[in-house]
Amino acid sequence: MRIATWNVNSINARLATVEKWVAQEQPDVVCMQEIKCIDEKFPAETFERLGYNVAVHGQKTYNGVAILSKRPLEDVRRGLPGDEADEQARYLEAVVSGPKPVRVAAIYLPNGNPVATEKFEYKLAWMKRLEAHAREILAYEEPCALVGDYNVIAEPRDAEHPKDWDGDALYQPQSRAAFRALKWLGYTDAFLEADGASGAYTFWDYQAGAWPRNNGIRIDFALLTPQATDLLAGCVIHRDVRGWDKPSDHVPVVVELTC
Repeated sequence: MRIATWNVNSINARLATVEKWVAQEQPDVVCMQEIKCIDEKFPAETFERLGYNVAVHGQKTYNGVAILSKRPLEDVRRGLPGDEADEQARYLEAVVSGPKPVRVAAIYLPNGNPVATEKFEYKLAWMKRLEAHAREILAYEEPCALVGDYNVIAEPRDAEHPKDWDGDALYQPQSRAAFRALKWLGYTDAFLEADGASGAYTFWDYQAGAWPRNNGIRIDFALLTPQATDLLAGCVIHRDVRGWDKPSDHVPVVVELTC
């Protein structure tokens, strides 16, 4: 099973690019973030024609997540538990059915900028909720992939110029500590486990020639439960997609599991 995660940065603005990549690569599952549309405006028919089942948790103009799957989706959960008042569409979870079912979650973690505002506090609180739910998922003792845009530069190696991010919410000690706490529950970073090459990034800003100079950061992750880690066969960052016409500032990351 090939599971992709991709912050598409507005699905309707970049539909041709996304459709081209999905049709070309044919992943079994695609978890999208920042679709920036309500459920009814998501171009489900485009992906249904390619053979996918579609689940969406959208929001007007901002945020929004979606899951495409060639297999049926079951036990769909929209929204991260822990705060019934949270109206931001940032979490979508489902079980991909089959002989070996796999639980997947599409995650769009809050950016948190600027630091020292309620946006940063919301980021940290959201991460605490994610940690609590991730602990519950571990108790299921099943293959699960928590994939998405985590908006965290976890280590200095995950940025071409780490010092440039010292004042940013993505690289604050609190953000990085919260990410470590999530991993230390028992999750494995699929890319570090399968590859770990230096200079491998998933995001390049549109400004200041970041892409041509490879001034990137790795903030899109696939965190695997032990049962999913046992099935890990590879993890590939599709870097070339950043150079396509009308690209997102993120690129797809594809995890392969032997199931």
